[in-house]
Parts: sequence; C-alpha cells; structure tokens
Amino acid sequence: MNSRYLPDHIETPCVVIDVDIVDRNIRRAQDYLDEHGVMSRPHIKTHKLPKFAHRQIEAGAIGITCQKIGEAEVMADAGIGDILITYNIVGTAKLQRLRRLAQTCRLTVVADSEQVVRGLSETFATAAVELSVLVECDTGQQRCGVQTSEQAAHLATFIDAAPGLLFDGFMTYPPKKSHERVNQFLQRAVELCESNKLEVNTVSNGGTPDMQNSHLVSCATEHRSGTYIYNDRSLVESGDCKLADCALAVHATVVSRPTDDRMIIDAGSKVLTSDPMGLTGFGHVVEYPKAAIRELHEEHGIVDLSNCVGTLPNIGDIVQIIPNHACVVSNLFDRVFLRHGDGRIEIQDVACRGQVW
Repeated sequence: MNSRYLPDHIETPCVVIDVDIVDRNIRRAQDYLDEHGVMSRPHIKTHKLPKFAHRQIEAGAIGITCQKIGEAEVMADAGIGDILITYNIVGTAKLQRLRRLAQTCRLTVVADSEQVVRGLSETFATAAVELSVLVECDTGQQRCGVQTSEQAAHLATFIDAAPGLLFDGFMTYPPKKSHERVNQFLQRAVELCESNKLEVNTVSNGGTPDMQNSHLVSCATEHRSGTYIYNDRSLVESGDCKLADCALAVHATVVSRPTDDRMIIDAGSKVLTSDPMGLTGFGHVVEYPKAAIRELHEEHGIVDLSNCVGTLPNIGDIVQIIPNHACVVSNLFDRVFLRHGDGRIEIQDVACRGQVW
C-alpha cells in the first residue's frame, strides 16, 4: 500500500484498506480451515463492514460472529443469515431485541451461568423459534466462562431443560499457545454430555493468534477469527503474519517538525488508539521503519525520528501507519477507503461502528 495512491481530495487522518490483501487473507485462512475440516465463522469486530462479511461467507464461512446485539442487527439487516453472538445477554431491553433479532436470522448466543440462561429462557419460552445456546468456557483467558469441564456439562444440562432454548455446544476464546489444555477441557465437557445422552453439535474455538495451529484443538468444529482479515502490528510482532499481510493502514500528514529528531502527525489517540497491545509505541510507520510513535495526545501523534537515517519527512508529507490493533481503529472511523488493485478508491461506511450495546 502506498500513499501516492491517495487522491488529493481525501483528507487525513484516514483509513485505507487494500482489498487485494483482504482477499488474500480471507483465502489463506479459509484454505487452512478447509484443509483441517473446521468450519469458519469469522468475527466481524475487525472490519465492521457487511461488504466484507458477505465476502467471507462467499469464500466458505458458515456464518459470522458478533460481540453485541447492535452489530448483529446491522449484519442481519444486510442479509447475513447465520449469526453467533459471543457475549452474555443481560437485561430486559436487550433480551427483547434478541427475540426480535431471532426472527430475522439463524441466531446462536452464549451463556456462562444459570442466571443468564434463565433470562434467555423467560424471553424465548413463548417465542416461535427456539434459541440455540453455547456454554462459554474459560480455558485460561480469565474472562467470561465456566471454570471447569464439569461446570460446562452441568450448565449444558440446565440449558437443555430450559423452555425455549436449545443446547448446541461449547464456545471458548483461548489464550495463546494453549491448544493441548484447551482441547482437554472441551473434550472432557463433550464426553460428559455424551455420557448423559446430551448431543453436542458445536465446539467453537477462536482467535487469530495461533490460528495456523488451531487444528490442534481437535474437538473444535468451527473457528472464529477476526483480525486475520486486516492483520496489524501486534500480529506482525508475534510472528503470525508479515507486514505485507497488513491490509489496513492509517494515513496521516506531518503537520510539524519542531526539532530535527521529532515530527508531529495529525493522528493521535482518536485515530491510532492508546491501546499498546503490549508493544512499545503506537504503530509502525511504513516509510520510516526506524521511527517510533512515542506518545499520543487526542489530535497529535509524537514521532521520534532519532534512529532514522537518510531523507526525513517534511511538513505536508503523508505517511502510512500500521496500527497496533486494527479492530479498535475500525471503531474510530465513520468511513474507510477501500483501494482496489486497479487503483480505484471506494468509500465505505463502517456500518457497525459504535454498536457497543
């Protein structure tokens, strides 16, 4: 991706996405999962675009993953027919929205407690369709989820007996490099259910990091990856991709050169986010790889040029930045620019931006 392809009428800071790289990333992930007999259910949190969700399904995905009802509503309205929401749904207003959403698509949700299940059951007991539910399992990430295989099987039985609900299986978002432990946890939960004659249709694994080894969770039937479609600096640093695999770049303009070893860009925390993802600095400057984005203010990015050699940027120059975390950047922009292989630029509204409820 090169900023010389950025037309003069497009103002910075902005997000430009290379569609050819997107397609290559989608194909690579789908081929890997197809090879290992695992279904793909990509997470739309990274791109938040119905256009790319349809592209993923056309490539072979069985459906998509959303984190919030608002995202799922947008995707269902755009014609996506199979949606998994991987978040506990709590509260009367949200549950009523969930019931309405279930009339528009094949919908699955998760739960990790009897209290959450009761709310789902009370809402769907009189609905026209049963709601499919997966038990969320904490396999080491220490976020949501039941803590043991035995708890998972117990909650599965509780769901199976709840009016309006259909137990469908298990879901986890695992920590990195934990395939053996994750597989043992999930396999044990499946075996406990099967010994009680409770059918397990789905075992949903997830994550872009380590995705190319996700087949080691052999009991998984589907995999949820999000960031893989764009990739970002965090995945480059972890060895999960190369810079050439990063489809999303923030384009920013140099607005000040107060000293020889410092430049200021028009991309601060409102653009690049202050999420370091465990890294030093806030992004990779493509044209000046030795530069370091040391500090972010709301509208200012402070870039250290002291390690750079050769020609340095001038005021007015445009640079490209591979962000630490592409998913958060998507949520900061109302629209993005899609650059096609022939140089054509397409403006795309970020339809799921801000859908946090």
